Formats: sequence, structure tokens, C-alpha cells
Amino acid sequence: MAKDKKVEQITDMDVDFAQWFTDIVTKAELVDYSGVKGLYILRPYGFALWENIQAFLDKKFKELGHENVSMPMLIPESLLQKEKDHVEGFAPECAWVTVGGSEELTERLCVRPTSETLFCDHWSHVVHSWRDLPKLYNQWCSVMRWEKTTRPFLRGREFLWQEGHTLHATAEEAEAETKQMLEVYADCCENFLAMPVIRGRKTDKEKFAGAVDTYTVECMMHDHKALQSGTSHYFGDGFAKAFDISFSNKENKLSYPHQTSWGMSTRIIGGIIMTHGDNSGLVLPPRVAPIQLVVIPIAAHKPGVTEKARELAELLKNAGIRVKTDESDNSPGWKFAEYEMKGVPIRLEVGPKDIENSQCVLVRRDSGEKLAVSFDSLADTALRLLDDIHDGMFAKALKNLQENTHVAHSLEEAKAIQQEKGGFVKTMWCGDLDCEMKMKDEAGMSSRCRPYNQEQLDDHCAICGKKAKEMVIWGVAY
Repeated sequence: MAKDKKVEQITDMDVDFAQWFTDIVTKAELVDYSGVKGLYILRPYGFALWENIQAFLDKKFKELGHENVSMPMLIPESLLQKEKDHVEGFAPECAWVTVGGSEELTERLCVRPTSETLFCDHWSHVVHSWRDLPKLYNQWCSVMRWEKTTRPFLRGREFLWQEGHTLHATAEEAEAETKQMLEVYADCCENFLAMPVIRGRKTDKEKFAGAVDTYTVECMMHDHKALQSGTSHYFGDGFAKAFDISFSNKENKLSYPHQTSWGMSTRIIGGIIMTHGDNSGLVLPPRVAPIQLVVIPIAAHKPGVTEKARELAELLKNAGIRVKTDESDNSPGWKFAEYEMKGVPIRLEVGPKDIENSQCVLVRRDSGEKLAVSFDSLADTALRLLDDIHDGMFAKALKNLQENTHVAHSLEEAKAIQQEKGGFVKTMWCGDLDCEMKMKDEAGMSSRCRPYNQEQLDDHCAICGKKAKEMVIWGVAY
């Protein structure tokens, strides 16, 4: 007997965007809540998204010569204390282990918030000569940061990520690595996740604790807020000196190596949701979607329908498409709503009349467009549609970014734009921290980045009126 269950309604994003987001992550079966605040269970569908992102990035990393390693999850407090700026930056978020078994530990152990200190300690033992460099390492792991306010994907206390750590003989090599890895993240966002990005450098206030420079890719969400989607850091030789990592260079002189780190986390899944989702649920970019096409038999009880659905699914799988066939006894209407909620890019419907005409119907999740397709051209059409959907989703997100990025020539104008329209605001800036703090305090916007693509909007700082040094993009961020 067919079930009459309906897919649960989600909150309208224009009514309550935060509740819309929460509805999607739970009702699309991406996460569940655990017994500890801020620690979320990634359900199979949510984890499959991360696996696809992981596969894309891991391939890119290895093509560039990086190797995967695994570091311990616990860091001795004495090790964490070696780099002053670094420990101060993470101290408020650290979780500590003080008891092992039934015995109190002689030294507190930090559950890793990031692993720079562990890599440095290791390298101090194994790097001796220029021949030992570069070290190009990456780690796939979870980290813990004791956030006060938590939300699935966006602000979890424990989250999955990759953290790359590299060591180089010269500053030039390390700086090139830092910028190269930011381009890998930009490529992932734009060409895999259909999320346009702004590339740029963080201000000193916003850069990573202990870094000389932090580079970022910033994305705009549907509600016009910013999401920092990937960062790459150049450390100079500061960590090397703190951890006594030195090597004999080609002139047989003692030198300190230069270091980088870079990371992208499951937070990017939150970005996918908030960039592309709609009031029916997820809208997944085809290249990352765990299921790219779902086959739904119509009137499956009639002769030949289920068999034809399976045949078409096999045809599409052989073409390299990730396919699911839903042969459950739920009604077609229920299935349509279910896979819309899950954001599956293409739905294939096939019933008795379709079989008579040697065709099926393809329905696009992004636009709702329906297309009758002959069985003979099905594979080619589906592959083309997947690319068309990616391109269309990227164009839509790019339009949102462009139409909601504004120029301001004064603090008052920037404040008015943020209150009335939201989005990103571009201004000139003198480089002073006081002006950056004033923008934050009075307009509620943090500096997102100093973009690569600089524009000369004015010759003066929008906040204080002094001579401007560069353009900054400001925004409200997750």
C-alpha cells in the first residue's frame, strides 16, 4: 500500500533565514544533533557531500606534490605555548584534557584546534639539510574549537577539515605555495561547487594567529552575508625560530625555513546550502551531488516499467553519472518532493506512455524545466544538462554577488547601505586599525579582504578622510 506521507514543509527563507537553514540540514538528512552541544552527527547524505569535496581536493593536492600524513589529536600545553601569537589567538577556544584514566595528568593536553605546533615539533626532528626540503604535507582530520554559539556546519565545536602544512627553503617558495593553494580553493568553489569567490588578503586584524599574511576566498550567501570559504597562510620563519627548526643551506650556512598552512572544512557545505538552496530545500551543484540523477518509475505496478527504469539507470551509470532508482512504494508525488528537498540535480520520470514513445522525462532541480528525451539520446542529454545546471547555478550566484556589492565613499554611506540593502561594501581604506574598528562598531561590518582586483574608488579613506592605501571589501559574516 502506497504511503501518503508528505515531505515536511521548511520555513520560508525570506521569513526566517536561520530557521530555513536549520530545517534544511535536518530534513534533508545532512546532520543530526548529538548529546553534546556543538558536536553534530554527519549523516550518510551529508558525509557523502564531504567525501566528494575531499576527493576533489585530495586529487589536486597530490597533483601538486603533497603527501597525506596523520598527527596526534592532543597537544601538550608546553608545545602550544612556544608560539606566543598563535596560542593567544586560540586560547579562548581550546578544550583541555586533564585526566587520563583515573589519574590526573602532569601536564594539560589540548584537543587540537589546528596542528601547526605538532608539525613544527616533528619537523624540528627531521629537517637538517636543504635536501630535506620542501615538506609538502596535508592532513584530513577533525579539530575542536569550543565555540560559544553553535550551528550545524557553520559553527561546530568539532568539525572535519583538511589542513595543509608546508616547509620551504626560501620565502619566495613559501609565498608562492600560499597563493597557489588559495587558487586550489577558488577552483573548488567555482568549478566544483558553482560558488563565485572574491580572492584577497586579510587585514592584520583578521589574519590567522601567528601568520605574516592570510589569503582568503570570500563567498556571498543568498541573504547577502559573507562566508569565509577557504584560507591560506604564510608564516614566514616565525614558527621555525620558535620551534628551533633549522637547516644547512646550499652554501652550508644555517638557515630557518619558511612555513605555510591552508585549510577548508565542512563549513563549505553550509556555504553550498546558503548559496544555492531555495524554499523547497537543497539545490546541489551537479559535480558535488551524491546523487546526480534519480530515476522514478511512474505506475511501477504495470508491466515493464520497473524493468525499463532499471535499464535506463544502468545506461546512465555506464555514462559516469551517479544514479539512484527509487522503487519504494511511496507515491510519485512524495518522491518528487523528497528529492527536491535533497537537491538532486535531475529527476527522470518513466511510465507506460513514455515507454510506448521510447522516451522519458527529465526535470531540472534548479529551474523546474521539463524535457522529453528519447532513450537513444538520454545519456548525452543528461551529461549536457548536468553541465548546463552547473553553469546556470554559477551564473545565478554570480549575479547575486555582483548586484549586492556596493561602493561607499564615507562611513555614513557604508552604514546606510548595510542597513538598507546588506551585501558587500567596497571602500578605500588608510590601513589603520582604528578605522577598521570604527567600521565594525558603527556599521556592523568586518573587513572581509583586501581584494586582488584593486579599484581606485577615491584618494581618501572612507572612514577618516586620510590618504587611502587600498580598497577593502566589508560585510557581515557567518
